[in-house]
Amino acid sequence: MIDHPFSPEALQARHGTGYRWRVLLTVMLGTMASIMASTIVNVAVPDMSHVFTLGQERAQWLSAGFMAAMTISMLLTPWLLERFGYRHTYGGAIALLALGGIGGGVGWNIDWVLAMRAVEGLAAGVLQPIPAIIVLQTFGRHEQGKAMGIFGFGVVLAPAIGPSIGGVLVEAFGWRSIFFVVVPFCVAAFALGWRYLPHSSPGGAPVNHHRRQLDVPGLLLLTAAVLCLLNGLVHLHDQAHALAIGLLLASAVATFGFITRQRRAAHPMMQLSLFGNHTFSWGGVVAFIYGMALFGSTYLVPVFMQLALKLPPSQAGAVLLPAGIALAVTIPVAGRLADRLAFHRTLSAGVLLLAVSFWLMLSVGLTTALGIITLWAIVGRIGLGLVLPSLNLGAVRSLPMALLPYGASGINFLRQLGGAVGVSVVGIVLQWRLVVHAADPVRAFHETFFLLGAICAAAVVAAWRMKPEEADKPAGPGDNPGP
Repeated sequence: MIDHPFSPEALQARHGTGYRWRVLLTVMLGTMASIMASTIVNVAVPDMSHVFTLGQERAQWLSAGFMAAMTISMLLTPWLLERFGYRHTYGGAIALLALGGIGGGVGWNIDWVLAMRAVEGLAAGVLQPIPAIIVLQTFGRHEQGKAMGIFGFGVVLAPAIGPSIGGVLVEAFGWRSIFFVVVPFCVAAFALGWRYLPHSSPGGAPVNHHRRQLDVPGLLLLTAAVLCLLNGLVHLHDQAHALAIGLLLASAVATFGFITRQRRAAHPMMQLSLFGNHTFSWGGVVAFIYGMALFGSTYLVPVFMQLALKLPPSQAGAVLLPAGIALAVTIPVAGRLADRLAFHRTLSAGVLLLAVSFWLMLSVGLTTALGIITLWAIVGRIGLGLVLPSLNLGAVRSLPMALLPYGASGINFLRQLGGAVGVSVVGIVLQWRLVVHAADPVRAFHETFFLLGAICAAAVVAAWRMKPEEADKPAGPGDNPGP
């Protein structure tokens, strides 16, 4: 690479041996901001519904719109990194996230606010794959798990503190205030990114070296597939079944078109050749199933405690707090385990614990002590903590350096898509079982928890199959080059 004051080599020389940790802190702050933008708005939905006179169908798009935009933009990250480099891609995404937050906070009607939520989602989708790429290219193999564990510890703080801060702000200043929470994080992340991230493409290559064009037809087909899928799943909840089926069929057609386009395009958004890698392909299966269970349970558990167990929101939050602490403690430990143990073992153990935690919820009833419910939630969060570092590293570690951005984006895309599907599947199944067990809602929730456990159990098999084959292993040992 040509000499440049913001080349990886120049930055490493300027900042010394601790440079890689400063880079990790930089991408951690950006990811925390994007996750907080995703979760904090939920506490303001009742207030916004009252102000804008929203029904449930419109209100749910405050979250669904963000999720859809985030899912679509994840596959743009490899092209953006190659075309603009780490420094400008990261800075641009952070600026877009701040713009969405400020725009949402000054919004005058719900259509504008929903548009700003989509802007935030687009920025978040670009940011999500970057940390795994940075860790794999900046840290040596013996430190990658540790780095991912520290990163995970910081990131889980965002959804833990976001709703609490948001609740206080909504009560004190109204719904607009929660949109501005991400702005200080964005300012700090932008400043650090401009100082520490290199002006280079992944692997240290010059920016726009290959001059690849964006696959616009592929992007349009992907957008149509995701939007039709999410809209179709939403309408499965109501009586518009014909519309739902039509949208799901349209999604299937657009998906087929997208795959065909990726096979023929000179510069595809998704490198389908990745699925020829044994470890990555099984990692994609784990990511999708894991996303279904994680996002589905995030919706189901609070509703179960309030609707079926009749717990007030404050008690429901108190039950989940120790589980959040357990998750924050587990992730750094799991990161170190990922450096010492075969990742498929740690990943399988984590997914199994997650499945067991769902099945343990079948023993919870109206007379169950809160301590028991807390304990079962802790089991699940320990499993979740074991999964995160191993999945993010294990699925892409054996890929060639040039394909790392595509691998990281693909895994994040599949997990997010699984999450979108999981929330809808859980909602549909729960609504169905509540009708069947109208006199016993606890039983309806038990059957839905059983389904989530079964989904996770299927992921255990896929996780164990991720054991690297000889053909998947990197050609040589040693550290990866800088970013």
